[in-house]
Amino acid sequence: MGGQCAHFGTRVMRSSKLLTHFTSNSRSFSTASFAGLTSTSTSTTPSANNHTDPAKDDDQQQPLQSHKIVDTLYNLKNQPHLAFSIFSHLKNPDIPAYAAIIRILCHWGLHKMLHSIFLHLHQNNNDFTSFDISHLLDTLSLPHHIDIDLEKEDTVKHRSSFLIQVYDALVKSYVTAGMLDEAINALFQIKRRGFLPHIFTFNYLMNKLIANGKVDAALAIYKQLKSLGLNPNDYTYSIIIKAFCRKGSLVEASNVFQEMELCGVIPNAYAYTTYIEGLCANQRSDFGYQVLQAWKEGNIPIDVYAYVAVIRGFCNEMKMDRAEVVLGDMEKQELISDARCYSELIRGYCKAGDLSKALALHNDMESKGIKTNCVIVSTILQYFCEKGMHSQVVEEFKRFKDLRIFLDEVSYNIVVDALCKLEKVDQAVALLDEMKGKQMDMDIMHYTTLINGYCHVGKLVDAFRVFEEMEGKGLEPDVVTFNILLAAFSRRGLANEALKLYEYMKSQDLKPNAITHNVMIEGLCIGGKVTEAEAFFCNMEDKSIDNYGAMITGYCEAKHTEKASELFFELSERGLLMDRGYIYKLLEKLCEEGEKDRALWLLKTMLDLNMEPSKDMYGKVITACYRAGDMRNAEAVFDILRKSGLTPDIFTYTTMINVCCRQNRLSEARNLFQDMKHRGIKPDLVTFTVLLDGHLKRVHSEAFARKRKEVNLAASNIWKEMQNTEIRPDVICYTALIDGHCKVDRLEDAIGLYDEMMYRGVEPDRATCTALLSGCRNRGDVDMVLTKLNLINLTSVKEM
Repeated sequence: MGGQCAHFGTRVMRSSKLLTHFTSNSRSFSTASFAGLTSTSTSTTPSANNHTDPAKDDDQQQPLQSHKIVDTLYNLKNQPHLAFSIFSHLKNPDIPAYAAIIRILCHWGLHKMLHSIFLHLHQNNNDFTSFDISHLLDTLSLPHHIDIDLEKEDTVKHRSSFLIQVYDALVKSYVTAGMLDEAINALFQIKRRGFLPHIFTFNYLMNKLIANGKVDAALAIYKQLKSLGLNPNDYTYSIIIKAFCRKGSLVEASNVFQEMELCGVIPNAYAYTTYIEGLCANQRSDFGYQVLQAWKEGNIPIDVYAYVAVIRGFCNEMKMDRAEVVLGDMEKQELISDARCYSELIRGYCKAGDLSKALALHNDMESKGIKTNCVIVSTILQYFCEKGMHSQVVEEFKRFKDLRIFLDEVSYNIVVDALCKLEKVDQAVALLDEMKGKQMDMDIMHYTTLINGYCHVGKLVDAFRVFEEMEGKGLEPDVVTFNILLAAFSRRGLANEALKLYEYMKSQDLKPNAITHNVMIEGLCIGGKVTEAEAFFCNMEDKSIDNYGAMITGYCEAKHTEKASELFFELSERGLLMDRGYIYKLLEKLCEEGEKDRALWLLKTMLDLNMEPSKDMYGKVITACYRAGDMRNAEAVFDILRKSGLTPDIFTYTTMINVCCRQNRLSEARNLFQDMKHRGIKPDLVTFTVLLDGHLKRVHSEAFARKRKEVNLAASNIWKEMQNTEIRPDVICYTALIDGHCKVDRLEDAIGLYDEMMYRGVEPDRATCTALLSGCRNRGDVDMVLTKLNLINLTSVKEM
């Protein structure tokens, strides 16, 4: 033991001497001890009498300093961690220094450190310190007199193994840095040096290329590796199956199994699962399930994840019953279904809007001893949030937290968003503090949610303070964050602040997207800054059709419908078609403001451009015409609507029934009533009221003198039909019925209806009393009715 301690002490002393060789008055190992090693040149301050050129001295000393650094690293060849630590403190290391540390790390198989060395090289290889990486590879490819003793035997085999390690680390570092093209080039450079990369390196790169959507590049590499004489392994084939499935080439994916059989490679469980998952991802879940069952019966290794893939596939195709069959099949085969299976089913039912089923499955899962997780919890909470059930989000979160279920940053963010929507921003801040107390850091998602919350309640100063705090933490706001702030500032009329923030966004190398421009345009208009919005719009380069749509929407929000119409017609004359949502907004505003003629022209323009209006658009124009008393155009638009193949909604049908009634076309009104029911549209209280009132008011008109009995019978049938439904009359409906009975001198029936409405708790209004009094006055028995109505001011009522 004493000998070991003495040996350790000797090693420490030797290391200390190496460090102090480059530092002055150094007695301990610290970051400051590397001051002399952190530059490849020595900085000196010349005296007044020293006329030597400092730059020339630096050039002369640089090779010597570099040589000393390399010697130091190689002297630490048996202490790789210390060598790595010293290297990591160097500023602008040169090729010999990189070569030295790479040789040492490869010798000891320290692949993570080796990966970080190359990654550091990519990230710091700027114009000031750049050198061609191929020169480094050339240096590493040649034996070096300093590292001869580092190698066990200087043979071709050993050098091949060394270079394979180097290129493996180089390729992986390129992938990590997002330099995929460079990774591909590096992979095939090793062939020129007389060696072949390991198949594992090919697998890694192909897998990452597929993950980044470069499927064709991965397949091209696969062809190349075979042409180089490399033998794919079972994992290689699994990756290629995944690639073909991502392309939707399912036949080619299945052919890979035949190729494996010819090459004598036995597929692993991952290959089978990958193919099944590929089928399900391509909307072939039924076939995927058949394949799974067939393979299972053939004793082919199938893991639980294959079942998860099928369940996910059925859920994505909204075949929830089939997904549950798969879960039941697993239980019959005594396969242990885990939280992943239930997670997919719960997600599927939430997507289908069946929350009760999702919660029932969650309870079933827990009853079987399967613990829920934060992914499932987040799915349920997100569903509540999307449905606007924000209070429920908070309650469920508390319940899960009380059950001591681990809730991750995503779960917390959903609840923070819900609290912000409930305008409880202070509670949201407290929840984020709680999250940080659990060693979970806030990221861009959390900051953006909180910024949005402050904007929602109008606290823009606090929103911007959070924005600055986020930047202070080293987090770079993304386009979404900027869009939220820009929308808030512009909507509040803070045009200068919004424009400054917009310019700051561009200065941060963030390119504004279509949403950015649209929220600025619309927001400035909403904030009353139409002139500023117009200037911003005019200064934009490469305007998209959506930007024009935003300008039209902005005009509408600012009630400048005339300008909005002019811009739309200008675009239509140029043959430019915009999204229907923008046109609907314009049409809606025109109808609201009584601009019936412009609305009709807009509808006609859409038809001329072969843009099929929606039934809501037709309905808006029909209603505008009706309110303007233009029954002719209302009917004309309604006829176009029905000929288009669209089914009018209940509001449009009711409007047209009213049009017919006002024009004494009662039979046509009844035909429309029957037509809407034939199309599966159930009449509501308003429809029944309009139809009853239309008939009862015209019973005594001269136009229906010969058809009085027919009209009475029709009204009676309509009333009976309404009574057979679950629809209950309101005060307007009762008033129409009472007024109708009074007009035909059926006062007893009118009073009976009055008694009925009182019994049902429907309070009569002035119009109801007026209708009943009018009927009584015709009978000459006002006092009786006054007693019935229990009216207080008898005189004022008699004078009605």
